[in-house]
Amino acid sequence: MSAKGVAKFVIVITTVSAAIMELIDTSIVNVALNDMSGSLGVSIEDISWVITAYAIANVIIIPLTGFLAEYFGRKNYYIASMIIFTIASYFCGQSTSLVELVLWRFIQGVGGGALLSTSQAILFDAFEPEDRPIASGLFGMGIVLGPTLGPTLGGYIMDHFQWPLIFMVNIPIGIIATILAFVFIDLKPGEGRNKKSIKIDYTGILLLITGIGCLQYVLERGEAEDWLASGTIRTCAIFAFVGLVSFIWYELTIEKPAVNLRVLNNRNLAFTTIFTFVTGFGLYTSVFVFPVLAQRVLGFTPYETGLTLLAPTLITVIMMPIIGKVMSKGVSPIPFVVFGFIFFAAYCYYSASVSPDVGRWDFFFPLALRALGLSMVQLPLINQAVVGLQPKDYAAGISLNNMIRQLGGAFGIAMANNYVARQYAQHRTDLVSNLTPGSSEFTNRFNTLVQGMMAQGTDLASATTKAYAVINAAVEKQAYYLSYLDTFRLVGIFFILVIPLVAFLRVKKKTAAEKALAKAAVAEAH
Repeated sequence: MSAKGVAKFVIVITTVSAAIMELIDTSIVNVALNDMSGSLGVSIEDISWVITAYAIANVIIIPLTGFLAEYFGRKNYYIASMIIFTIASYFCGQSTSLVELVLWRFIQGVGGGALLSTSQAILFDAFEPEDRPIASGLFGMGIVLGPTLGPTLGGYIMDHFQWPLIFMVNIPIGIIATILAFVFIDLKPGEGRNKKSIKIDYTGILLLITGIGCLQYVLERGEAEDWLASGTIRTCAIFAFVGLVSFIWYELTIEKPAVNLRVLNNRNLAFTTIFTFVTGFGLYTSVFVFPVLAQRVLGFTPYETGLTLLAPTLITVIMMPIIGKVMSKGVSPIPFVVFGFIFFAAYCYYSASVSPDVGRWDFFFPLALRALGLSMVQLPLINQAVVGLQPKDYAAGISLNNMIRQLGGAFGIAMANNYVARQYAQHRTDLVSNLTPGSSEFTNRFNTLVQGMMAQGTDLASATTKAYAVINAAVEKQAYYLSYLDTFRLVGIFFILVIPLVAFLRVKKKTAAEKALAKAAVAEAH
Protein backbone atom coordinates (compact mmCIF):
# COMPACT_ATOMS: atom_id res chain seq x y z
CA MET A 1 0.00 0.00 0.00
CA SER A 2 1.43 3.38 -1.00
CA ALA A 3 2.00 5.99 1.69
CA LYS A 4 0.16 9.30 1.93
CA GLY A 5 0.91 12.87 3.03
CA VAL A 6 3.40 13.32 5.85
CA ALA A 7 4.24 9.60 5.94
CA LYS A 8 5.27 9.64 2.27
CA PHE A 9 7.42 12.75 2.80
CA VAL A 10 9.17 11.21 5.81
CA ILE A 11 9.75 7.93 3.96
CA VAL A 12 11.30 9.83 1.04
CA ILE A 13 13.62 11.79 3.35
CA THR A 14 14.55 8.70 5.38
CA THR A 15 15.28 6.34 2.48
CA VAL A 16 17.10 8.86 0.29
CA SER A 17 19.23 10.14 3.17
CA ALA A 18 20.08 6.54 4.19
CA ALA A 19 21.15 5.74 0.61
CA ILE A 20 23.23 8.93 0.39
CA MET A 21 24.85 8.16 3.76
CA GLU A 22 25.78 4.65 2.59
CA LEU A 23 27.21 5.87 -0.73
CA ILE A 24 29.11 8.74 0.88
CA ASP A 25 31.01 6.16 2.89
CA THR A 26 32.25 4.50 -0.31
CA SER A 27 34.36 7.58 -1.13
CA ILE A 28 34.65 9.78 1.97
CA VAL A 29 37.71 7.98 3.36
CA ASN A 30 39.70 8.40 0.13
CA VAL A 31 40.89 11.89 1.11
CA ALA A 32 41.85 10.81 4.65
CA LEU A 33 44.11 7.83 3.93
CA ASN A 34 47.34 9.76 4.55
CA ASP A 35 46.20 11.01 7.96
CA MET A 36 44.79 7.65 8.94
CA SER A 37 47.99 5.81 8.00
CA GLY A 38 50.08 8.27 10.01
CA SER A 39 47.76 8.10 13.02
CA LEU A 40 47.72 4.29 13.10
CA GLY A 41 51.39 3.89 12.15
CA VAL A 42 50.83 1.82 8.98
CA SER A 43 51.64 2.25 5.29
CA ILE A 44 49.30 3.65 2.64
CA GLU A 45 49.08 0.16 1.12
CA ASP A 46 47.91 -1.26 4.45
CA ILE A 47 45.41 1.51 5.19
CA SER A 48 43.78 0.96 1.78
CA TRP A 49 42.20 -2.13 3.38
CA VAL A 50 39.76 0.35 4.94
CA ILE A 51 38.36 0.88 1.43
CA THR A 52 38.66 -2.76 0.37
CA ALA A 53 36.87 -4.18 3.43
CA TYR A 54 33.87 -1.89 2.97
CA ALA A 55 33.63 -2.61 -0.76
CA ILE A 56 33.82 -6.40 -0.29
CA ALA A 57 31.11 -6.38 2.39
CA ASN A 58 28.93 -4.10 0.26
CA VAL A 59 29.06 -6.16 -2.88
CA ILE A 60 28.46 -9.45 -1.01
CA ILE A 61 25.42 -8.28 0.95
CA ILE A 62 23.62 -6.31 -1.80
CA PRO A 63 22.41 -9.33 -3.84
CA LEU A 64 21.29 -11.06 -0.62
CA THR A 65 19.08 -8.19 0.54
CA GLY A 66 15.98 -9.57 -1.19
CA PHE A 67 16.28 -12.93 0.59
CA LEU A 68 17.22 -11.42 3.96
CA ALA A 69 14.36 -8.90 3.79
CA GLU A 70 11.92 -11.73 3.10
CA TYR A 71 13.33 -13.89 5.89
CA PHE A 72 13.47 -11.26 8.64
CA GLY A 73 10.83 -8.90 7.32
CA ARG A 74 11.81 -5.87 5.28
CA LYS A 75 11.14 -3.25 7.96
CA ASN A 76 12.96 -5.29 10.61
CA TYR A 77 15.91 -5.91 8.28
CA TYR A 78 16.08 -2.26 7.25
CA ILE A 79 16.09 -0.99 10.83
CA ALA A 80 18.61 -3.64 11.92
CA SER A 81 20.91 -2.68 9.03
CA MET A 82 20.66 0.99 10.00
CA ILE A 83 21.58 0.14 13.59
CA ILE A 84 24.52 -2.04 12.46
CA PHE A 85 25.78 0.72 10.17
CA THR A 86 25.50 3.37 12.89
CA ILE A 87 27.16 1.30 15.62
CA ALA A 88 29.96 0.24 13.26
CA SER A 89 30.50 3.89 12.31
CA TYR A 90 31.03 4.75 15.98
CA PHE A 91 33.57 1.96 16.48
CA CYS A 92 35.37 2.89 13.24
CA GLY A 93 35.90 6.36 14.69
CA GLN A 94 37.11 4.87 17.99
CA SER A 95 39.53 2.38 16.43
CA THR A 96 43.15 2.54 17.53
CA SER A 97 44.64 -0.18 15.29
CA LEU A 98 44.41 -1.17 11.63
CA VAL A 99 42.90 -4.60 12.38
CA GLU A 100 40.20 -3.03 14.55
CA LEU A 101 39.39 -0.38 11.96
CA VAL A 102 39.22 -2.86 9.05
CA LEU A 103 36.97 -5.20 11.07
CA TRP A 104 34.48 -2.47 11.93
CA ARG A 105 34.67 -1.09 8.41
CA PHE A 106 33.65 -4.53 7.08
CA ILE A 107 30.72 -4.65 9.52
CA GLN A 108 29.77 -1.13 8.45
CA GLY A 109 29.74 -2.36 4.84
CA VAL A 110 27.42 -5.24 5.79
CA GLY A 111 24.93 -2.79 7.29
CA GLY A 112 25.41 -0.22 4.53
CA GLY A 113 24.98 -2.64 1.64
CA ALA A 114 21.50 -3.50 2.85
CA LEU A 115 20.47 0.16 3.04
CA LEU A 116 20.85 0.73 -0.69
CA SER A 117 18.47 -1.88 -2.12
CA THR A 118 16.06 -1.92 0.82
CA SER A 119 15.77 1.88 0.77
CA GLN A 120 14.86 1.73 -2.91
CA ALA A 121 12.22 -0.97 -2.40
CA ILE A 122 10.62 0.92 0.51
CA LEU A 123 10.64 4.16 -1.47
CA PHE A 124 8.95 2.45 -4.43
CA ASP A 125 6.21 1.14 -2.14
CA ALA A 126 5.47 4.68 -0.96
CA PHE A 127 4.32 5.64 -4.49
CA GLU A 128 1.52 4.44 -6.71
CA PRO A 129 2.75 2.36 -9.71
CA GLU A 130 2.19 5.22 -12.16
CA ASP A 131 4.28 7.54 -9.95
CA ARG A 132 7.24 5.17 -9.58
CA PRO A 133 9.39 7.24 -12.00
CA ILE A 134 9.22 10.09 -9.46
CA ALA A 135 10.49 7.69 -6.79
CA SER A 136 13.23 6.61 -9.21
CA GLY A 137 14.20 10.24 -9.70
CA LEU A 138 14.49 10.89 -5.98
CA PHE A 139 16.51 7.74 -5.39
CA GLY A 140 18.71 8.36 -8.44
CA MET A 141 19.51 11.79 -7.03
CA GLY A 142 20.94 10.07 -3.97
CA ILE A 143 22.96 7.61 -6.07
CA VAL A 144 24.72 10.45 -7.89
CA LEU A 145 25.09 12.79 -4.91
CA GLY A 146 26.46 10.15 -2.50
CA PRO A 147 29.80 9.36 -4.19
CA THR A 148 30.22 13.04 -5.13
CA LEU A 149 29.53 14.40 -1.65
CA GLY A 150 32.08 12.00 -0.15
CA PRO A 151 35.27 13.80 -1.25
CA THR A 152 33.74 17.23 -0.46
CA LEU A 153 32.65 16.32 3.05
CA GLY A 154 35.83 14.33 3.65
CA GLY A 155 38.00 17.20 2.41
CA TYR A 156 36.26 19.70 4.68
CA ILE A 157 36.59 17.43 7.71
CA MET A 158 40.28 16.79 7.03
CA ASP A 159 40.95 20.54 6.62
CA HIS A 160 39.29 21.43 9.93
CA PHE A 161 39.06 18.31 12.13
CA GLN A 162 40.53 14.81 12.61
CA TRP A 163 39.80 11.65 10.59
CA PRO A 164 37.52 9.93 13.20
CA LEU A 165 34.85 12.55 12.48
CA ILE A 166 34.52 11.05 8.98
CA PHE A 167 32.77 8.11 10.63
CA MET A 168 31.15 9.94 13.54
CA VAL A 169 29.02 12.15 11.25
CA ASN A 170 26.96 9.06 10.43
CA ILE A 171 25.77 8.62 14.02
CA PRO A 172 23.15 11.41 14.33
CA ILE A 173 21.87 10.71 10.82
CA GLY A 174 21.63 6.98 11.56
CA ILE A 175 19.80 7.51 14.86
CA ILE A 176 17.25 9.89 13.34
CA ALA A 177 16.71 7.66 10.27
CA THR A 178 16.22 4.60 12.51
CA ILE A 179 13.57 6.35 14.61
CA LEU A 180 11.74 7.66 11.53
CA ALA A 181 11.81 4.22 9.89
CA PHE A 182 10.42 2.60 13.04
CA VAL A 183 7.54 5.11 13.26
CA PHE A 184 6.59 5.71 9.62
CA ILE A 185 7.45 2.58 7.62
CA ASP A 186 4.59 0.10 7.71
CA LEU A 187 5.08 -3.53 8.69
CA LYS A 188 3.40 -5.80 6.17
CA PRO A 189 0.93 -8.36 7.52
CA GLY A 190 2.87 -11.48 8.52
CA GLU A 191 6.19 -9.87 7.64
CA GLY A 192 9.14 -11.81 9.01
CA ARG A 193 6.92 -14.45 10.63
CA ASN A 194 7.11 -17.17 7.99
CA LYS A 195 10.71 -18.19 8.63
CA LYS A 196 9.78 -21.88 8.81
CA SER A 197 8.47 -21.82 5.24
CA ILE A 198 11.68 -20.23 3.93
CA LYS A 199 14.52 -22.65 3.32
CA ILE A 200 17.91 -20.99 3.79
CA ASP A 201 20.14 -21.50 0.76
CA TYR A 202 23.41 -21.97 2.65
CA THR A 203 25.27 -23.34 -0.38
CA GLY A 204 24.27 -20.44 -2.59
CA ILE A 205 25.19 -17.88 0.07
CA LEU A 206 28.60 -19.53 0.58
CA LEU A 207 29.31 -19.61 -3.17
CA LEU A 208 28.25 -15.97 -3.49
CA ILE A 209 30.51 -14.88 -0.63
CA THR A 210 33.42 -16.81 -2.14
CA GLY A 211 32.92 -15.68 -5.74
CA ILE A 212 31.97 -12.04 -5.23
CA GLY A 213 34.28 -11.54 -2.25
CA CYS A 214 37.32 -12.87 -4.10
CA LEU A 215 36.43 -10.95 -7.27
CA GLN A 216 36.12 -7.70 -5.33
CA TYR A 217 39.47 -8.41 -3.63
CA VAL A 218 41.14 -8.91 -7.01
CA LEU A 219 39.66 -5.67 -8.34
CA GLU A 220 40.50 -3.64 -5.25
CA ARG A 221 44.00 -5.01 -4.58
CA GLY A 222 45.16 -6.19 -8.01
CA GLU A 223 47.07 -3.05 -8.97
CA ALA A 224 48.75 -2.72 -5.56
CA GLU A 225 49.90 -6.36 -5.66
CA ASP A 226 50.95 -6.39 -9.35
CA TRP A 227 47.98 -8.48 -10.50
CA LEU A 228 48.80 -12.06 -11.52
CA ALA A 229 52.41 -11.70 -10.39
CA SER A 230 50.99 -12.09 -6.88
CA GLY A 231 50.18 -15.57 -5.63
CA THR A 232 47.33 -14.18 -3.52
CA ILE A 233 45.75 -12.48 -6.53
CA ARG A 234 46.08 -15.64 -8.65
CA THR A 235 44.44 -17.74 -5.94
CA CYS A 236 41.60 -15.25 -5.45
CA ALA A 237 41.06 -15.03 -9.21
CA ILE A 238 40.65 -18.81 -9.40
CA PHE A 239 38.27 -18.86 -6.42
CA ALA A 240 36.31 -15.95 -7.93
CA PHE A 241 35.87 -17.75 -11.25
CA VAL A 242 34.95 -21.12 -9.75
CA GLY A 243 32.75 -19.54 -7.09
CA LEU A 244 30.76 -17.35 -9.51
CA VAL A 245 30.29 -20.06 -12.14
CA SER A 246 29.16 -22.52 -9.45
CA PHE A 247 26.92 -19.89 -7.87
CA ILE A 248 25.14 -19.09 -11.16
CA TRP A 249 24.66 -22.79 -12.00
CA TYR A 250 23.44 -23.68 -8.50
CA GLU A 251 21.04 -20.75 -8.13
CA LEU A 252 19.43 -21.56 -11.48
CA THR A 253 18.88 -25.23 -10.56
CA ILE A 254 17.29 -25.03 -7.10
CA GLU A 255 13.70 -24.11 -6.30
CA LYS A 256 14.31 -21.49 -3.60
CA PRO A 257 17.58 -19.67 -4.36
CA ALA A 258 19.04 -16.99 -2.10
CA VAL A 259 19.44 -14.77 -5.18
CA ASN A 260 16.76 -15.15 -7.83
CA LEU A 261 18.84 -15.00 -11.02
CA ARG A 262 15.84 -16.14 -13.06
CA VAL A 263 14.60 -12.55 -13.14
CA LEU A 264 17.34 -11.95 -15.72
CA ASN A 265 15.13 -13.86 -18.16
CA ASN A 266 13.33 -10.54 -18.42
CA ARG A 267 15.03 -8.85 -21.39
CA ASN A 268 14.55 -5.35 -20.05
CA LEU A 269 16.29 -6.20 -16.79
CA ALA A 270 19.06 -8.16 -18.54
CA PHE A 271 19.99 -5.25 -20.82
CA THR A 272 19.36 -2.73 -18.06
CA THR A 273 22.11 -4.40 -16.04
CA ILE A 274 24.55 -3.80 -18.93
CA PHE A 275 23.73 -0.10 -18.97
CA THR A 276 23.84 -0.01 -15.18
CA PHE A 277 27.29 -1.63 -15.18
CA VAL A 278 28.64 1.00 -17.58
CA THR A 279 26.95 3.78 -15.60
CA GLY A 280 28.56 2.56 -12.36
CA PHE A 281 31.82 2.23 -14.29
CA GLY A 282 31.63 5.89 -15.34
CA LEU A 283 30.24 7.28 -12.07
CA TYR A 284 32.87 5.77 -9.78
CA THR A 285 35.76 6.10 -12.23
CA SER A 286 35.08 9.80 -12.74
CA VAL A 287 34.85 10.37 -9.00
CA PHE A 288 38.18 8.52 -8.66
CA VAL A 289 40.14 9.95 -11.63
CA PHE A 290 39.10 13.60 -11.42
CA PRO A 291 40.12 14.13 -7.76
CA VAL A 292 43.50 12.49 -8.37
CA LEU A 293 44.06 14.63 -11.47
CA ALA A 294 43.00 17.77 -9.60
CA GLN A 295 45.25 17.13 -6.59
CA ARG A 296 48.29 15.38 -8.13
CA VAL A 297 48.59 17.50 -11.30
CA LEU A 298 46.59 20.71 -10.83
CA GLY A 299 47.48 21.31 -7.18
CA PHE A 300 43.94 21.51 -5.75
CA THR A 301 43.40 20.80 -2.06
CA PRO A 302 40.98 17.95 -1.15
CA TYR A 303 38.32 20.46 -0.16
CA GLU A 304 38.75 22.50 -3.36
CA THR A 305 38.49 19.28 -5.35
CA GLY A 306 35.27 18.34 -3.58
CA LEU A 307 33.73 21.76 -4.18
CA THR A 308 34.68 21.59 -7.85
CA LEU A 309 32.79 18.31 -8.14
CA LEU A 310 29.87 19.34 -5.95
CA ALA A 311 28.71 22.61 -7.57
CA PRO A 312 27.79 21.24 -11.03
CA THR A 313 26.56 17.95 -9.57
CA LEU A 314 23.83 19.88 -7.74
CA ILE A 315 22.21 20.10 -11.17
CA THR A 316 21.17 16.53 -10.43
CA VAL A 317 19.02 17.72 -7.52
CA ILE A 318 17.01 19.82 -9.99
CA MET A 319 16.98 17.43 -12.92
CA MET A 320 16.05 14.12 -11.27
CA PRO A 321 12.58 15.09 -9.98
CA ILE A 322 11.79 16.85 -13.28
CA ILE A 323 12.74 13.79 -15.34
CA GLY A 324 10.78 11.61 -12.92
CA LYS A 325 7.69 13.77 -13.36
CA VAL A 326 8.02 13.67 -17.16
CA MET A 327 8.43 9.89 -17.19
CA SER A 328 5.44 9.43 -14.87
CA LYS A 329 3.33 10.95 -17.66
CA GLY A 330 4.27 8.08 -19.95
CA VAL A 331 7.29 9.49 -21.79
CA SER A 332 9.60 6.70 -22.98
CA PRO A 333 12.85 6.32 -21.02
CA ILE A 334 14.83 5.32 -24.16
CA PRO A 335 15.66 8.87 -25.36
CA PHE A 336 16.81 9.77 -21.84
CA VAL A 337 19.22 6.81 -21.83
CA VAL A 338 20.62 7.72 -25.26
CA PHE A 339 21.12 11.41 -24.50
CA GLY A 340 22.42 10.63 -21.03
CA PHE A 341 25.16 8.40 -22.42
CA ILE A 342 25.97 10.98 -25.11
CA PHE A 343 26.29 13.74 -22.47
CA PHE A 344 28.55 11.59 -20.30
CA ALA A 345 30.73 10.67 -23.29
CA ALA A 346 30.94 14.40 -24.15
CA TYR A 347 32.07 15.10 -20.57
CA CYS A 348 34.81 12.48 -20.91
CA TYR A 349 36.16 13.86 -24.19
CA TYR A 350 35.88 17.47 -23.03
CA SER A 351 37.82 16.59 -19.86
CA ALA A 352 40.42 14.79 -21.99
CA SER A 353 41.25 18.08 -23.73
CA VAL A 354 41.80 20.40 -20.74
CA SER A 355 45.13 22.20 -20.37
CA PRO A 356 47.26 21.71 -17.23
CA ASP A 357 46.84 25.37 -16.19
CA VAL A 358 43.04 25.34 -15.82
CA GLY A 359 41.35 26.86 -12.78
CA ARG A 360 38.69 25.36 -10.54
CA TRP A 361 35.72 26.91 -12.34
CA ASP A 362 36.98 25.83 -15.76
CA PHE A 363 35.65 22.38 -14.92
CA PHE A 364 32.12 23.57 -14.27
CA PHE A 365 30.88 23.04 -17.84
CA PRO A 366 32.26 19.51 -18.37
CA LEU A 367 31.13 18.43 -14.88
CA ALA A 368 27.69 19.92 -15.65
CA LEU A 369 27.58 17.64 -18.72
CA ARG A 370 28.42 14.75 -16.39
CA ALA A 371 25.59 15.73 -14.04
CA LEU A 372 23.10 16.01 -16.91
CA GLY A 373 24.17 12.66 -18.31
CA LEU A 374 23.90 10.85 -14.99
CA SER A 375 20.54 12.52 -14.27
CA MET A 376 19.13 11.25 -17.55
CA VAL A 377 20.60 7.76 -17.22
CA GLN A 378 20.10 6.84 -13.57
CA LEU A 379 16.38 7.37 -13.37
CA PRO A 380 15.33 5.32 -16.42
CA LEU A 381 17.69 2.51 -15.43
CA ILE A 382 16.37 2.39 -11.86
CA ASN A 383 12.84 2.30 -13.22
CA GLN A 384 13.68 -0.27 -15.93
CA ALA A 385 15.07 -2.62 -13.26
CA VAL A 386 11.50 -3.46 -12.21
CA VAL A 387 9.60 -2.94 -15.47
CA GLY A 388 8.06 -6.22 -16.54
CA LEU A 389 8.72 -7.95 -13.20
CA GLN A 390 6.08 -9.28 -10.85
CA PRO A 391 5.84 -7.34 -7.57
CA LYS A 392 7.26 -10.35 -5.71
CA ASP A 393 10.41 -10.11 -7.89
CA TYR A 394 11.03 -6.38 -7.35
CA ALA A 395 13.49 -6.96 -4.52
CA ALA A 396 15.53 -9.44 -6.59
CA GLY A 397 15.63 -7.11 -9.61
CA ILE A 398 16.59 -4.09 -7.53
CA SER A 399 19.29 -5.97 -5.62
CA LEU A 400 20.88 -7.37 -8.79
CA ASN A 401 20.81 -3.96 -10.43
CA ASN A 402 22.48 -2.31 -7.43
CA MET A 403 25.11 -5.06 -7.22
CA ILE A 404 25.93 -4.60 -10.91
CA ARG A 405 26.36 -0.85 -10.38
CA GLN A 406 28.80 -1.45 -7.52
CA LEU A 407 30.71 -4.04 -9.56
CA GLY A 408 30.85 -1.60 -12.47
CA GLY A 409 32.42 0.94 -10.14
CA ALA A 410 34.93 -1.63 -8.85
CA PHE A 411 35.87 -2.64 -12.40
CA GLY A 412 36.18 1.02 -13.38
CA ILE A 413 38.51 1.95 -10.53
CA ALA A 414 40.63 -1.18 -11.08
CA MET A 415 40.83 -0.45 -14.80
CA ALA A 416 41.71 3.20 -14.17
CA ASN A 417 44.50 2.24 -11.75
CA ASN A 418 45.97 -0.24 -14.20
CA TYR A 419 45.53 1.95 -17.27
CA VAL A 420 47.00 5.06 -15.62
CA ALA A 421 50.04 3.06 -14.47
CA ARG A 422 50.61 1.66 -17.96
CA GLN A 423 50.05 4.97 -19.77
CA TYR A 424 52.24 6.79 -17.25
CA ALA A 425 55.17 4.48 -18.02
CA GLN A 426 54.67 4.97 -21.75
CA HIS A 427 54.32 8.76 -21.57
CA ARG A 428 57.30 9.08 -19.24
CA THR A 429 59.44 7.06 -21.65
CA ASP A 430 58.32 9.24 -24.55
CA LEU A 431 58.99 12.46 -22.65
CA VAL A 432 62.40 11.39 -21.37
CA SER A 433 63.44 10.34 -24.87
CA ASN A 434 63.02 13.97 -25.94
CA LEU A 435 65.17 15.29 -23.07
CA THR A 436 68.54 14.82 -24.70
CA PRO A 437 71.33 16.74 -22.93
CA GLY A 438 72.58 18.09 -26.26
CA SER A 439 69.28 19.73 -27.28
CA SER A 440 69.10 23.51 -27.02
CA GLU A 441 65.71 23.48 -25.26
CA PHE A 442 66.88 21.10 -22.53
CA THR A 443 70.20 22.94 -22.13
CA ASN A 444 68.53 26.35 -21.82
CA ARG A 445 66.00 25.06 -19.28
CA PHE A 446 68.65 23.25 -17.27
CA ASN A 447 71.05 26.21 -17.24
CA THR A 448 68.27 28.63 -16.24
CA LEU A 449 67.41 26.45 -13.23
CA VAL A 450 71.04 26.07 -12.16
CA GLN A 451 71.78 29.77 -12.46
CA GLY A 452 68.64 30.70 -10.56
CA MET A 453 69.55 28.41 -7.66
CA MET A 454 73.16 29.62 -7.61
CA ALA A 455 71.91 33.21 -7.51
CA GLN A 456 70.15 32.27 -4.26
CA GLY A 457 73.41 31.01 -2.75
CA THR A 458 73.34 27.33 -3.72
CA ASP A 459 76.65 25.79 -4.77
CA LEU A 460 77.07 24.36 -8.29
CA ALA A 461 76.89 20.66 -7.31
CA SER A 462 73.70 21.11 -5.26
CA ALA A 463 72.16 23.37 -7.90
CA THR A 464 72.84 20.76 -10.58
CA THR A 465 71.22 17.97 -8.51
CA LYS A 466 68.19 20.13 -7.72
CA ALA A 467 67.80 21.18 -11.36
CA TYR A 468 67.63 17.53 -12.45
CA ALA A 469 65.08 16.90 -9.67
CA VAL A 470 62.91 19.81 -10.85
CA ILE A 471 62.99 18.57 -14.45
CA ASN A 472 62.19 15.02 -13.32
CA ALA A 473 59.21 16.29 -11.29
CA ALA A 474 57.95 18.21 -14.31
CA VAL A 475 58.24 15.08 -16.47
CA GLU A 476 56.34 13.00 -13.90
CA LYS A 477 53.61 15.61 -13.63
CA GLN A 478 53.20 15.80 -17.40
CA ALA A 479 53.21 11.99 -17.74
CA TYR A 480 50.45 11.65 -15.11
CA TYR A 481 48.50 14.49 -16.73
CA LEU A 482 48.54 12.76 -20.12
CA SER A 483 47.65 9.41 -18.49
CA TYR A 484 44.54 10.82 -16.82
CA LEU A 485 43.41 12.39 -20.09
CA ASP A 486 43.83 9.01 -21.78
CA THR A 487 41.68 7.43 -19.06
CA PHE A 488 38.86 9.92 -19.66
CA ARG A 489 38.93 9.01 -23.36
CA LEU A 490 38.76 5.30 -22.57
CA VAL A 491 35.72 5.75 -20.30
CA GLY A 492 34.04 7.78 -23.05
CA ILE A 493 34.54 4.90 -25.49
CA PHE A 494 32.62 2.51 -23.19
CA PHE A 495 29.66 4.89 -23.08
CA ILE A 496 29.58 5.27 -26.85
CA LEU A 497 29.86 1.53 -27.53
CA VAL A 498 26.79 0.54 -25.48
CA ILE A 499 24.39 3.13 -26.95
CA PRO A 500 23.24 0.82 -29.80
CA LEU A 501 22.05 -1.69 -27.19
CA VAL A 502 19.05 0.54 -26.44
CA ALA A 503 17.45 -1.20 -29.43
CA PHE A 504 16.93 -4.20 -27.13
CA LEU A 505 15.02 -2.22 -24.50
CA ARG A 506 11.26 -2.28 -24.79
CA VAL A 507 8.71 -0.07 -23.07
CA LYS A 508 5.26 -1.52 -23.30
CA LYS A 509 2.49 1.01 -22.91
CA LYS A 510 -0.20 -0.39 -20.65
CA THR A 511 -3.90 -0.03 -21.25
CA ALA A 512 -6.15 1.42 -18.55
CA ALA A 513 -7.28 -2.11 -17.65
CA GLU A 514 -3.67 -3.34 -17.35
CA LYS A 515 -2.79 -0.38 -15.15
CA ALA A 516 -5.75 -1.17 -12.88
CA LEU A 517 -4.71 -4.82 -12.64
CA ALA A 518 -1.07 -3.87 -11.90
CA LYS A 519 -2.19 -1.44 -9.22
CA ALA A 520 -4.41 -4.11 -7.64
CA ALA A 521 -1.55 -6.64 -7.74
CA VAL A 522 0.81 -4.25 -6.01
CA ALA A 523 -1.82 -3.40 -3.38
CA GLU A 524 -2.42 -7.10 -2.73
CA ALA A 525 1.32 -7.80 -2.49
CA HIS A 526 1.88 -4.97 -0.02
